[in-house]
Amino acid sequence: MLKDYLPWIVAGVVVLALVIGGVVLTRVAPEATATLRRRPRPPRDHFRSGDESPAPLKRAGIVINPTKFTDLPAVRERITATCLANGWGEPHFYETTVEDPGQGQAAQAVRDGVDIVCTLGGDGTVRNVATALVGTETALGILPAGTGNLLARNLDLPVALEAAVAVALTGRNRRIDVGELVLGVTASGETGEDADEPVDPETHYFLVMSGVGMDAQIMAGTNENLKAKVGWPAYMVSGAKHLVSPEFRIAVKVDDELEFRRRARMVVIGNCGRLLGGLVLMPNARVDDGQLDAVIASPRGVVGWVPVATRVATRQRKGHPTLDHKACKEIRVRTDRPVPVQIDGDVIGEATEVSATVRPGCLTVRVSQ
Repeated sequence: MLKDYLPWIVAGVVVLALVIGGVVLTRVAPEATATLRRRPRPPRDHFRSGDESPAPLKRAGIVINPTKFTDLPAVRERITATCLANGWGEPHFYETTVEDPGQGQAAQAVRDGVDIVCTLGGDGTVRNVATALVGTETALGILPAGTGNLLARNLDLPVALEAAVAVALTGRNRRIDVGELVLGVTASGETGEDADEPVDPETHYFLVMSGVGMDAQIMAGTNENLKAKVGWPAYMVSGAKHLVSPEFRIAVKVDDELEFRRRARMVVIGNCGRLLGGLVLMPNARVDDGQLDAVIASPRGVVGWVPVATRVATRQRKGHPTLDHKACKEIRVRTDRPVPVQIDGDVIGEATEVSATVRPGCLTVRVSQ
Protein backbone atom coordinates (compact mmCIF):
# COMPACT_ATOMS: atom_id res chain seq x y z
CA MET A 1 0.00 0.00 0.00
CA LEU A 2 2.72 2.45 1.00
CA LYS A 3 4.41 1.66 -2.25
CA ASP A 4 1.33 2.90 -4.14
CA TYR A 5 1.32 6.30 -2.41
CA LEU A 6 5.09 6.78 -2.44
CA PRO A 7 5.19 8.92 -5.67
CA TRP A 8 2.55 11.29 -4.28
CA ILE A 9 4.40 11.58 -0.97
CA VAL A 10 7.65 12.39 -2.77
CA ALA A 11 5.90 15.00 -4.95
CA GLY A 12 4.34 16.62 -1.88
CA VAL A 13 7.69 16.82 -0.11
CA VAL A 14 9.30 18.44 -3.16
CA VAL A 15 6.54 21.08 -3.47
CA LEU A 16 6.73 21.81 0.27
CA ALA A 17 10.51 22.19 0.05
CA LEU A 18 10.18 24.62 -2.87
CA VAL A 19 7.64 26.75 -1.02
CA ILE A 20 9.70 26.83 2.20
CA GLY A 21 12.87 27.53 0.22
CA GLY A 22 11.19 30.33 -1.68
CA VAL A 23 9.98 32.00 1.48
CA VAL A 24 13.40 31.75 3.09
CA LEU A 25 15.16 33.00 0.00
CA THR A 26 12.78 35.93 -0.25
CA ARG A 27 13.52 37.00 3.30
CA VAL A 28 17.27 36.37 3.17
CA ALA A 29 17.98 37.70 -0.35
CA PRO A 30 15.01 39.69 -1.61
CA GLU A 31 16.98 41.03 -4.58
CA ALA A 32 17.31 37.53 -5.92
CA THR A 33 13.56 37.18 -6.32
CA ALA A 34 12.74 40.73 -7.26
CA THR A 35 12.07 39.77 -10.85
CA LEU A 36 9.69 37.06 -9.74
CA ARG A 37 7.48 39.38 -7.74
CA ARG A 38 4.68 41.33 -9.38
CA ARG A 39 5.81 44.74 -10.59
CA PRO A 40 4.03 47.64 -8.87
CA ARG A 41 1.56 49.66 -10.93
CA PRO A 42 3.28 52.69 -12.47
CA PRO A 43 2.09 56.12 -11.35
CA ARG A 44 -0.45 57.93 -13.49
CA ASP A 45 2.12 60.35 -14.82
CA HIS A 46 3.99 57.39 -16.30
CA PHE A 47 1.21 56.78 -18.80
CA ARG A 48 1.28 60.41 -19.91
CA SER A 49 4.99 60.93 -20.32
CA GLY A 50 6.63 57.53 -20.01
CA ASP A 51 10.01 57.28 -18.31
CA GLU A 52 11.37 60.24 -20.31
CA SER A 53 12.12 63.59 -18.72
CA PRO A 54 9.74 66.49 -19.56
CA ALA A 55 10.32 68.06 -22.97
CA PRO A 56 12.14 71.41 -22.86
CA LEU A 57 10.00 74.51 -23.25
CA LYS A 58 9.93 76.24 -26.61
CA ARG A 59 11.65 79.60 -26.82
CA ALA A 60 11.25 82.60 -29.09
CA GLY A 61 13.99 84.91 -30.30
CA ILE A 62 12.85 88.55 -30.30
CA VAL A 63 14.81 90.94 -32.53
CA ILE A 64 14.07 94.45 -31.25
CA ASN A 65 14.64 97.83 -32.83
CA PRO A 66 15.37 99.78 -29.61
CA THR A 67 14.78 103.17 -31.25
CA LYS A 68 11.04 102.46 -31.31
CA PHE A 69 10.66 102.44 -27.50
CA THR A 70 11.18 104.77 -24.57
CA ASP A 71 10.71 102.04 -21.91
CA LEU A 72 12.27 98.92 -23.37
CA PRO A 73 12.53 96.97 -20.05
CA ALA A 74 8.76 97.21 -19.59
CA VAL A 75 8.20 95.97 -23.13
CA ARG A 76 10.48 93.01 -22.50
CA GLU A 77 8.55 92.15 -19.35
CA ARG A 78 5.25 92.17 -21.22
CA ILE A 79 6.62 89.88 -23.92
CA THR A 80 8.12 87.51 -21.36
CA ALA A 81 4.87 87.35 -19.39
CA THR A 82 2.91 86.51 -22.56
CA CYS A 83 5.38 83.78 -23.49
CA LEU A 84 5.12 82.18 -20.05
CA ALA A 85 1.32 82.45 -20.09
CA ASN A 86 1.27 80.49 -23.37
CA GLY A 87 3.45 77.68 -22.05
CA TRP A 88 6.71 78.86 -23.62
CA GLY A 89 10.00 79.55 -21.87
CA GLU A 90 11.54 82.96 -21.40
CA PRO A 91 12.44 84.48 -24.78
CA HIS A 92 15.88 85.49 -25.99
CA PHE A 93 16.20 89.18 -26.85
CA TYR A 94 18.48 90.68 -29.52
CA GLU A 95 18.76 94.42 -30.26
CA THR A 96 19.42 95.84 -33.70
CA THR A 97 22.13 98.41 -34.35
CA VAL A 98 22.87 100.97 -37.02
CA GLU A 99 25.57 98.67 -38.39
CA ASP A 100 23.33 95.57 -38.29
CA PRO A 101 19.59 96.35 -38.48
CA GLY A 102 18.44 92.77 -37.97
CA GLN A 103 19.99 90.19 -40.27
CA GLY A 104 22.89 89.25 -37.99
CA GLN A 105 20.67 89.09 -34.92
CA ALA A 106 18.22 86.77 -36.67
CA ALA A 107 21.04 84.48 -37.77
CA GLN A 108 22.34 84.39 -34.18
CA ALA A 109 18.87 83.53 -32.87
CA VAL A 110 18.71 80.56 -35.25
CA ARG A 111 22.13 79.40 -34.07
CA ASP A 112 20.90 79.68 -30.49
CA GLY A 113 18.20 77.15 -31.32
CA VAL A 114 15.05 79.26 -30.94
CA ASP A 115 11.79 77.85 -32.25
CA ILE A 116 10.66 81.10 -33.89
CA VAL A 117 12.27 84.44 -34.68
CA CYS A 118 10.06 87.48 -34.01
CA THR A 119 10.61 91.08 -35.05
CA LEU A 120 9.67 94.00 -32.84
CA GLY A 121 10.01 97.06 -35.04
CA GLY A 122 8.86 98.49 -38.35
CA ASP A 123 8.81 97.07 -41.87
CA GLY A 124 12.54 97.72 -42.20
CA THR A 125 13.28 95.49 -39.22
CA VAL A 126 10.95 92.82 -40.61
CA ARG A 127 12.72 92.93 -43.96
CA ASN A 128 16.21 92.63 -42.48
CA VAL A 129 15.26 89.75 -40.20
CA ALA A 130 13.42 87.98 -43.01
CA THR A 131 16.53 88.20 -45.17
CA ALA A 132 18.23 85.78 -42.79
CA LEU A 133 15.23 83.40 -42.81
CA VAL A 134 14.46 83.26 -46.55
CA GLY A 135 14.73 79.70 -47.79
CA THR A 136 14.79 78.19 -44.27
CA GLU A 137 12.13 76.40 -42.23
CA THR A 138 12.37 78.85 -39.32
CA ALA A 139 9.13 80.81 -38.97
CA LEU A 140 8.96 84.59 -38.73
CA GLY A 141 6.71 86.18 -36.13
CA ILE A 142 5.77 89.85 -36.57
CA LEU A 143 5.23 92.11 -33.56
CA PRO A 144 4.32 95.47 -35.14
CA ALA A 145 6.03 98.50 -33.61
CA GLY A 146 6.65 100.79 -36.57
CA THR A 147 4.74 103.58 -38.27
CA GLY A 148 3.52 101.66 -41.30
CA ASN A 149 3.50 97.98 -40.32
CA LEU A 150 2.38 97.28 -43.88
CA LEU A 151 3.21 93.58 -43.96
CA ALA A 152 1.33 93.03 -40.69
CA ARG A 153 -1.67 94.90 -42.10
CA ASN A 154 -1.62 92.88 -45.33
CA LEU A 155 -1.53 89.67 -43.29
CA ASP A 156 -4.32 90.88 -40.97
CA LEU A 157 -2.11 90.51 -37.91
CA PRO A 158 -2.99 92.22 -34.63
CA VAL A 159 -1.13 95.40 -33.72
CA ALA A 160 -1.52 95.14 -29.91
CA LEU A 161 1.67 93.68 -28.43
CA GLU A 162 0.27 90.84 -26.31
CA ALA A 163 -2.11 89.73 -29.07
CA ALA A 164 0.70 89.78 -31.64
CA VAL A 165 2.94 87.70 -29.37
CA ALA A 166 0.15 85.17 -28.85
CA VAL A 167 -0.32 84.79 -32.61
CA ALA A 168 3.42 84.34 -33.11
CA LEU A 169 3.49 81.55 -30.51
CA THR A 170 0.22 79.75 -31.23
CA GLY A 171 -0.74 80.70 -34.80
CA ARG A 172 -0.32 78.71 -37.99
CA ASN A 173 2.51 78.81 -40.50
CA ARG A 174 1.92 80.43 -43.88
CA ARG A 175 4.34 80.40 -46.79
CA ILE A 176 4.58 83.75 -48.57
CA ASP A 177 6.44 85.10 -51.57
CA VAL A 178 9.44 87.42 -51.40
CA GLY A 179 10.58 89.93 -53.98
CA GLU A 180 14.24 89.92 -54.97
CA LEU A 181 15.52 93.28 -56.19
CA VAL A 182 18.81 93.76 -58.00
CA LEU A 183 19.89 97.33 -58.61
CA GLY A 184 22.88 98.94 -60.20
CA VAL A 185 24.11 102.16 -61.77
CA THR A 186 25.18 102.07 -65.39
CA ALA A 187 28.22 104.03 -66.48
CA SER A 188 26.39 106.02 -69.15
CA GLY A 189 22.93 106.23 -67.63
CA GLU A 190 21.44 105.11 -70.95
CA THR A 191 18.38 102.85 -71.05
CA GLY A 192 17.40 100.00 -73.31
CA GLU A 193 19.87 98.29 -75.63
CA ASP A 194 22.32 101.22 -75.50
CA ALA A 195 22.86 100.89 -71.75
CA ASP A 196 26.15 99.71 -70.33
CA GLU A 197 26.39 96.74 -68.01
CA PRO A 198 25.44 97.56 -64.38
CA VAL A 199 28.30 98.46 -62.09
CA ASP A 200 28.47 96.73 -58.68
CA PRO A 201 24.91 95.36 -58.63
CA GLU A 202 23.31 94.89 -55.21
CA THR A 203 20.69 92.31 -54.28
CA HIS A 204 17.97 92.98 -51.70
CA TYR A 205 14.76 91.29 -50.59
CA PHE A 206 11.45 93.07 -50.12
CA LEU A 207 8.25 91.81 -48.54
CA VAL A 208 5.91 94.73 -49.16
CA MET A 209 6.95 97.13 -51.93
CA SER A 210 9.98 98.59 -53.63
CA GLY A 211 9.95 101.62 -55.83
CA VAL A 212 11.91 104.17 -57.79
CA GLY A 213 11.22 107.86 -58.13
CA MET A 214 8.68 109.85 -56.19
CA ASP A 215 7.73 107.25 -53.58
CA ALA A 216 11.38 106.93 -52.58
CA GLN A 217 11.64 110.72 -52.41
CA ILE A 218 8.63 110.75 -50.08
CA MET A 219 10.28 108.22 -47.78
CA ALA A 220 13.54 110.13 -47.78
CA GLY A 221 11.79 113.45 -47.15
CA THR A 222 9.59 112.33 -44.23
CA ASN A 223 10.47 114.11 -41.00
CA GLU A 224 11.34 111.50 -38.37
CA ASN A 225 10.29 113.70 -35.45
CA LEU A 226 6.93 114.37 -37.06
CA LYS A 227 6.51 110.68 -37.81
CA ALA A 228 7.17 109.85 -34.16
CA LYS A 229 4.48 112.33 -33.09
CA VAL A 230 1.67 111.83 -35.60
CA GLY A 231 2.50 108.48 -37.24
CA TRP A 232 1.72 107.69 -40.89
CA PRO A 233 0.17 111.14 -41.74
CA ALA A 234 3.77 112.40 -41.75
CA TYR A 235 4.16 110.60 -45.08
CA MET A 236 1.27 112.63 -46.48
CA VAL A 237 3.05 115.85 -45.57
CA SER A 238 6.14 114.69 -47.41
CA GLY A 239 4.04 113.49 -50.33
CA ALA A 240 2.46 116.89 -50.79
CA LYS A 241 5.93 118.39 -51.17
CA HIS A 242 6.88 115.96 -53.94
CA LEU A 243 3.73 115.98 -56.09
CA VAL A 244 5.57 117.92 -58.79
CA SER A 245 8.78 115.91 -58.63
CA PRO A 246 10.67 115.77 -61.95
CA GLU A 247 9.73 113.17 -64.51
CA PHE A 248 12.27 110.71 -65.86
CA ARG A 249 12.36 108.44 -68.86
CA ILE A 250 12.09 104.71 -68.30
CA ALA A 251 12.45 101.54 -70.34
CA VAL A 252 10.41 98.68 -68.90
CA LYS A 253 10.50 94.97 -69.70
CA VAL A 254 7.86 92.72 -68.13
CA ASP A 255 8.48 88.97 -68.30
CA ASP A 256 8.85 87.96 -71.98
CA GLU A 257 6.98 90.96 -73.34
CA LEU A 258 8.59 93.56 -75.56
CA GLU A 259 10.30 96.41 -73.78
CA PHE A 260 8.37 99.71 -73.81
CA ARG A 261 9.40 103.27 -73.03
CA ARG A 262 7.63 106.20 -71.48
CA ARG A 263 7.94 109.06 -69.00
CA ALA A 264 7.13 108.43 -65.34
CA ARG A 265 7.24 109.97 -61.90
CA MET A 266 7.40 106.70 -60.00
CA VAL A 267 7.40 102.94 -60.47
CA VAL A 268 6.25 100.77 -57.56
CA ILE A 269 6.80 97.00 -57.53
CA GLY A 270 4.77 95.20 -54.88
CA ASN A 271 4.44 91.85 -53.18
CA CYS A 272 1.21 93.03 -51.54
CA GLY A 273 -1.04 95.98 -52.25
CA ARG A 274 -2.50 97.52 -49.09
CA LEU A 275 -1.20 100.94 -48.06
CA LEU A 276 -1.67 103.13 -45.01
CA GLY A 277 -5.03 104.61 -44.20
CA GLY A 278 -6.93 101.74 -45.83
CA LEU A 279 -5.79 102.64 -49.35
CA VAL A 280 -5.04 99.80 -51.77
CA LEU A 281 -2.55 100.54 -54.53
CA MET A 282 -2.61 97.05 -56.06
CA PRO A 283 -6.06 95.47 -55.57
CA ASN A 284 -5.14 92.05 -57.00
CA ALA A 285 -1.78 91.67 -55.27
CA ARG A 286 -1.45 88.73 -52.86
CA VAL A 287 1.54 87.72 -50.76
CA ASP A 288 1.31 84.11 -51.92
CA ASP A 289 0.14 84.30 -55.54
CA GLY A 290 3.58 83.58 -57.03
CA GLN A 291 3.86 86.90 -58.82
CA LEU A 292 4.65 90.60 -58.37
CA ASP A 293 2.45 93.57 -59.21
CA ALA A 294 3.79 96.84 -60.59
CA VAL A 295 2.30 100.32 -60.90
CA ILE A 296 3.74 102.95 -63.22
CA ALA A 297 2.49 106.45 -62.48
CA SER A 298 3.06 109.30 -64.93
CA PRO A 299 0.71 112.19 -64.10
CA ARG A 300 1.36 115.65 -65.49
CA GLY A 301 1.48 118.29 -62.76
CA VAL A 302 -0.58 118.47 -59.57
CA VAL A 303 -3.90 118.21 -61.45
CA GLY A 304 -2.69 114.98 -63.09
CA TRP A 305 -2.65 113.27 -59.70
CA VAL A 306 -6.41 113.63 -59.28
CA PRO A 307 -7.41 110.67 -61.54
CA VAL A 308 -4.53 108.63 -60.09
CA ALA A 309 -5.76 109.25 -56.54
CA THR A 310 -9.32 108.46 -57.60
CA ARG A 311 -8.34 105.08 -58.99
CA VAL A 312 -6.33 104.22 -55.89
CA ALA A 313 -9.25 105.20 -53.66
CA THR A 314 -11.74 103.17 -55.73
CA ARG A 315 -9.32 100.23 -56.22
CA GLN A 316 -9.53 100.28 -60.01
CA ARG A 317 -6.71 98.54 -61.84
CA LYS A 318 -7.23 100.01 -65.28
CA GLY A 319 -8.88 102.88 -67.02
CA HIS A 320 -6.45 105.79 -67.12
CA PRO A 321 -3.33 106.32 -69.24
CA THR A 322 -1.34 107.85 -66.36
CA LEU A 323 -1.56 104.74 -64.18
CA ASP A 324 -0.44 101.37 -65.56
CA HIS A 325 -0.79 98.07 -63.67
CA LYS A 326 1.32 95.03 -64.51
CA ALA A 327 1.32 91.52 -63.01
CA CYS A 328 4.52 89.58 -63.63
CA LYS A 329 7.15 87.11 -62.48
CA GLU A 330 9.93 89.58 -63.15
CA ILE A 331 10.29 93.16 -64.26
CA ARG A 332 13.24 95.34 -65.25
CA VAL A 333 13.16 99.14 -65.14
CA ARG A 334 15.88 101.36 -66.58
CA THR A 335 15.97 105.11 -66.12
CA ASP A 336 17.69 107.89 -68.02
CA ARG A 337 19.39 109.18 -64.87
CA PRO A 338 19.99 107.98 -61.30
CA VAL A 339 16.80 108.07 -59.23
CA PRO A 340 16.22 107.19 -55.55
CA VAL A 341 15.17 103.62 -54.69
CA GLN A 342 13.27 102.47 -51.61
CA ILE A 343 12.64 98.96 -50.27
CA ASP A 344 9.85 98.48 -47.71
CA GLY A 345 10.13 102.12 -46.73
CA ASP A 346 13.92 102.31 -46.47
CA VAL A 347 15.75 104.41 -49.06
CA ILE A 348 18.83 102.45 -50.11
CA GLY A 349 20.40 104.87 -52.59
CA GLU A 350 20.07 105.77 -56.26
CA ALA A 351 20.18 103.59 -59.36
CA THR A 352 19.57 103.68 -63.09
CA GLU A 353 18.39 100.07 -63.26
CA VAL A 354 16.33 97.80 -61.02
CA SER A 355 15.30 94.23 -61.73
CA ALA A 356 12.73 92.51 -59.54
CA THR A 357 11.96 88.78 -59.46
CA VAL A 358 9.46 86.90 -57.35
CA ARG A 359 10.64 84.03 -55.15
CA PRO A 360 7.46 82.05 -54.49
CA GLY A 361 6.75 80.65 -51.03
CA CYS A 362 10.29 81.00 -49.71
CA LEU A 363 9.44 82.55 -46.33
CA THR A 364 7.37 81.08 -43.48
CA VAL A 365 5.34 83.60 -41.48
CA ARG A 366 3.25 82.91 -38.39
CA VAL A 367 -0.33 84.19 -38.86
CA SER A 368 -3.64 83.93 -37.03
CA GLN A 369 -5.45 80.58 -36.95
